[in-house]
Amino acid sequence: MNIDDRIVSVWLFSGLEKELHYIAPKAISNKVAIGSLVKVPVGGRRQVMGIVNAVDCRPEIDLMRLKAIGQLVYPHPILNKGLLDLCEWTRNYYACSRESVLEAMVPAPVRDGMAPKVEKHISVGTVMDEASLEELRKRARKQAELYEIVQKLGVPQKKSDLLSRYAASPSACKALVDKGILKEVEIVKDRVAYEDEIGEFEYVSEQRVTLNEEQAAAVDSIEESRKEAKFIVHLLQGVTGSGKTEVYLSAMENALRDGKSVLFLVPEVALTPQTVGRLRSRLADRPDIQSVVWHSHLSAGERMDAWMACATGKARVVVGARSAVFAPLQKLGLIIVDEEHEPAYKQDESPRYHGRDIAVYRGFLEKAVCVLGSATPSLESYQNALKGKYRHDRLTKRIDDRSLPMIHIVDMRGEMMRSKKNISLSSMLVEKLRNRFENGEQSILFINRRGFSASMICQECGHVPECKHCSVTMTYHRFDETIKCHMCGHEEPAPHKCPECNDSKIRWKGLGTQRIEEAVKTILPMARTVRIDTDTMTKKYLFREILGKFRSGKIDILIGTQMIAKGLDFPNVTLVGLVDADLSMHVPDFRAHERTFQLLVQVSGRAGRGDLEGEVVVQTFTPHADPIQFARQADVDHFLEMETQIRQQHNYPPNRHLIRHLFRGPNPDKVAFFAEQFAKRVKENFGDAVELRGPVPCSIEKIKDHYRFQIWYFTNKARPTVAKLREIEASINWPDDVIQVIDVDAYSLG
Repeated sequence: MNIDDRIVSVWLFSGLEKELHYIAPKAISNKVAIGSLVKVPVGGRRQVMGIVNAVDCRPEIDLMRLKAIGQLVYPHPILNKGLLDLCEWTRNYYACSRESVLEAMVPAPVRDGMAPKVEKHISVGTVMDEASLEELRKRARKQAELYEIVQKLGVPQKKSDLLSRYAASPSACKALVDKGILKEVEIVKDRVAYEDEIGEFEYVSEQRVTLNEEQAAAVDSIEESRKEAKFIVHLLQGVTGSGKTEVYLSAMENALRDGKSVLFLVPEVALTPQTVGRLRSRLADRPDIQSVVWHSHLSAGERMDAWMACATGKARVVVGARSAVFAPLQKLGLIIVDEEHEPAYKQDESPRYHGRDIAVYRGFLEKAVCVLGSATPSLESYQNALKGKYRHDRLTKRIDDRSLPMIHIVDMRGEMMRSKKNISLSSMLVEKLRNRFENGEQSILFINRRGFSASMICQECGHVPECKHCSVTMTYHRFDETIKCHMCGHEEPAPHKCPECNDSKIRWKGLGTQRIEEAVKTILPMARTVRIDTDTMTKKYLFREILGKFRSGKIDILIGTQMIAKGLDFPNVTLVGLVDADLSMHVPDFRAHERTFQLLVQVSGRAGRGDLEGEVVVQTFTPHADPIQFARQADVDHFLEMETQIRQQHNYPPNRHLIRHLFRGPNPDKVAFFAEQFAKRVKENFGDAVELRGPVPCSIEKIKDHYRFQIWYFTNKARPTVAKLREIEASINWPDDVIQVIDVDAYSLG
């Protein structure tokens, strides 16, 4: 190497945690930058992908042994400095490998070096005079005909379309290109996801609305923060139907006007089409501003092109689910996290990050304003607002002063006693469904589980079929007469006789979406009823199609699970029914009441969003429970105050961080032994600085033939605790059949 050679540091996509140094060959030396994707040699002839994390390095190693970069994959960086810093923070805070974070940040098509989609276009290269054209007609009639077609069309034509539409000869085209008479150019074609969203969601063709006083105040508050040009977080708390999205869009327009980019996160892929439709409709008069969609359901090509549009600065708005938080936008000025309370923002596999918290920290790194919006804020965000860490903006009334829906509580214990049998729909809900159907209005029925019923049970011996791989009961699906495990996916034919006693009195127990659908079709056979859950949403665009039909009035009753619980806006929906509303309340989780309350308020908020008033029927076996009574009054503040006091009494999050340590493997005794040994090491190293609970078997003790134990650590400081836990972890010689996972700020406790 020469003294002038440029040396760069590279993080590899190969499981190697340390950085390696390479020489940048002169041909690419000036093009390699921080965030560039490169292919470099490792070991012998193996070439692996990596990200340049530093340039112009002078490492304290023998420089003569350095190898050269094999290839600069793309001419521009695919990550920026802020995202590389975010990678390191995520790695240290969430106790994961750098490789896992980089793979979460950079989509597979990009890190595999996928090429952009290129289309060949044909245009006139040299204009022929009449004599030359006549001569060509005599010698090569097909070439002359093709030339005349292209000349008449005037604008460049996609080659494949040109040849097929006019039955032109490829050889004639090639001959004309070789002579320079026609010109062939390659044009990069972006694969744009949801390119037709405005057409599908015409209802949002953004008629400019006049903001009410509260909305205007919220927009002004966000704009004031943005003008300060520093990191600030806003908690936008607004009742359902109060126009939070309009506040987001107005704030977005202000940021775009000043040359900034905007990141817009939604908790579910299901909400993306509606949000994209509203946003693109709002930007219809700004063709210079490109927006892209980002979530896990995109094709490889769509992911590739969306990422590159951000990395090159072509796209200035990204709408997407959790993973969109890593989109490499340039000049990021505003981050919006809609429905910030949603558990869907927490990743359940490595890296186990929380999208909302990553968004906040990214805002800190890039000095951007971060807006967290919700009708039912998480206790974490609510506490930060009370402490003054976040600015708190409030929307206390629905737009146009529409009233919140009237909520009726139905005690299902009385319903069961009166009917003398197990029923799924109460008499009140049935009556109101009939009334809405007769009036041409629409209804939504929500149940927090899919399938026909929770399980099957033998009425003779009490046997309940369980999954052979997991310690959970199988769910009965009547559509295809199967029982399925919703943990591992195992399925079997539904038994017609009890496997234990051979009795035929085996029946379903509990409720599911299929059973509710069947009940509705029995009482309202003329109603157009559609069920939405993960069992039915098997096609990429089916969810969008169903929502489009529901909005246009082609569906009368929509039945679904979490997919329809929040965020969707249908003006003709005047009735929402919650079946088994308290189901999520009776689980061993200190967040159970908070989640139940949020769910009830969010689902109730789907009713009465148009000119007609809405009603909600809540079916429950625990009508006097606090979450249900506070939701009935839509009293968010008092519920949060009560829940805050309970958390403080038990010193649960958000008062302290909860770190969950999961141990799993096929041998329960070995897993338990290593969990106990780890707990001993933790007690020796931390003393009273960390409260330790466990190890104990998980509430679902076995999943996919692996037995599971867990330890909970409660700590006031997450990062130093995580660092010490990782030191202990590295000091133990783990057997291959014992897997352990650290989950910081855990949401899944089973």
